[in-house]
Amino acid sequence: MPRPRGSAWRRGRVLAATAVLTGGLLLFHGAVPDSPVRLGSLLESFLPWLGLVTAVLLALALLRRSATAALAALLPLVAWTAHFGALLRPGADHERPCGLLVVQHNASDENPDPAGTARALAAAGPDLIALEELLPPALQAYEDALAPEFPYHAVRGTVGIWSRHPLTGTRQIDIRPEGVDGSWNRALRTVVRTPYGDLAAYVAHLPSVRLGATGLASARRDESAGLLGAALDAEDQDRVLLLGDLNGTVDDGGLAPLTSRLDGPDRGFAFSFPARLPLARIDQIMAASATVGPIRTLPATGSDHLPVAARITPA
Repeated sequence: MPRPRGSAWRRGRVLAATAVLTGGLLLFHGAVPDSPVRLGSLLESFLPWLGLVTAVLLALALLRRSATAALAALLPLVAWTAHFGALLRPGADHERPCGLLVVQHNASDENPDPAGTARALAAAGPDLIALEELLPPALQAYEDALAPEFPYHAVRGTVGIWSRHPLTGTRQIDIRPEGVDGSWNRALRTVVRTPYGDLAAYVAHLPSVRLGATGLASARRDESAGLLGAALDAEDQDRVLLLGDLNGTVDDGGLAPLTSRLDGPDRGFAFSFPARLPLARIDQIMAASATVGPIRTLPATGSDHLPVAARITPA
């Protein structure tokens, strides 16, 4: 193998520049403008994958024997670790579980086996199950399969929640973007009477985000996120739980009305979509006045999303 030409400090300048750019994107992703093609939201949706880019850059720097590129690659490495490193911390599995185990799942309106999906989710032993894309033909299958273990449930439009604990004060939350008719019902709020005290639980399914020739179309999702954030502002319960397909990651600035009010999981990536090759977690479990423990995915169902689960410990 021929030796690279030039000194170790003069080689690999292009690699070094790419590493500095990658580090800058990790450090200042919030400053990347959304206009005109929603580039900022697109970057933030796949931000964790810049860690893979960093690993490739570091490997190439070593292959090129470039001290400059290797040193520059430390910038994105440190930036990625500072941003995502906490999600890789080992869990305290030896501790006795406490709090509420909750499951969030976009069950898909094209799911060929809703009863099997319901049984699979119940097998995880949760206290709460939140579902989206519930259509009338499949709803009875979910109700029948979950009723033995989850005697309390509420459905509004296409979202629902099943609980081992009593529910009260259930109501629909209007998060319709402008111009959408009243048949579009994709959010609810209820109070769960848990052994730890009352908890306001929200289940929501924000509008889809589409990637096309003009960029990332997320305006409707962002509008719904703002409406949901306003509902959270009006909430009179201290303890709040949000379960839903938010069609965005927690780093996406479009979800700031929610991520600024609620905390996400303390560990775990749990990429949930698409189920066959998960690239991002757009199914979220978030809370206020409570800790969201490590988040994990559950085995695939008949949906194009993977279920996610986490344990909620009230403050």
